[in-house]
Amino acid sequence: MPAAASPELPRTEALRPALPDVLDDKVGLRLDEPDEKLKDYARKVLGETEEAKTRTLQELKDTIYERGEVTPYRMDDSFLLRFLRARSFNVERSHRLLKRYMRFKEQNPSYQKNVDPEGFSLIGESDVMTVLPYLDQHGRRILLYRIGNWDPSKVPIDDLFRATLIVLELGIMEPNAQIKGGVVIFDLQGIGLQHAWQVSPTIAAKVIQLLETSSPMQTQAIHILNESWVFDIIYGLFSPILADSALDKLYFHGSDLSSLHEHIDPDHLPKRYGGTRHEVSYTAWLEALRNKNVFRRELKNLGYKIDVDESLDEY
Repeated sequence: MPAAASPELPRTEALRPALPDVLDDKVGLRLDEPDEKLKDYARKVLGETEEAKTRTLQELKDTIYERGEVTPYRMDDSFLLRFLRARSFNVERSHRLLKRYMRFKEQNPSYQKNVDPEGFSLIGESDVMTVLPYLDQHGRRILLYRIGNWDPSKVPIDDLFRATLIVLELGIMEPNAQIKGGVVIFDLQGIGLQHAWQVSPTIAAKVIQLLETSSPMQTQAIHILNESWVFDIIYGLFSPILADSALDKLYFHGSDLSSLHEHIDPDHLPKRYGGTRHEVSYTAWLEALRNKNVFRRELKNLGYKIDVDESLDEY
């Protein structure tokens, strides 16, 4: 399996949230506008300036109307800006990403139903996936999967896709995530043939769509831990359809945590991976967000079957 070189990224401090009820080690999303440090990063890395935002937002809207190739759920600036940021303000590439995003949603309408926390209780209880409540040393979100804990007889693979899509849809509300993206850790301890049998070329393509080609959330790195010969079978389905740019984001660590620490500082990792931090379950993460109307409204505006509950706080 190939080993990728570490990307040269400026070392930055994780952003502290502006809202007092969202702490670095608790569940929440940072919805405040970028501070000067993040704006400077966006300008240097993405070419983002106020002039560029104003100009490209109008160009993207004009392209959508003139070509008529896609009908987005929304046309507001905050929605379209996440696609421009994901493609460094290149209007043509941003338009293609928007088309792929909408096509994925249209081809998988079932993913927008049954998004109550109870529907994901088995994923949370089984510790199959979660979103870490803190950022890495570069200020990026970390999505963690433990595929060996997944029981395909109890949790259909479509539920994993649905759970992942919710993470991406809500996570990309953060300006910080739009600008810096996120990283994924796949811990394959305990993976077996029952998992390999679930992966077809169609499933492999769908994983790539979610994490790489059809979401405005930029996946900056994918770290593979505890891979085995079973993973080699699965990887054989992925590697032929991965672009070189995606292959460059893959890092294989085996059981060597010091290798992982070369990319993610232990101060930003859970204890089980040689770090100092705690975790929350996926169910707890989703419950915390969906009990706030700002997130319920976001999902509803993106086509999900969910209503705003006036008895809940806005944020």
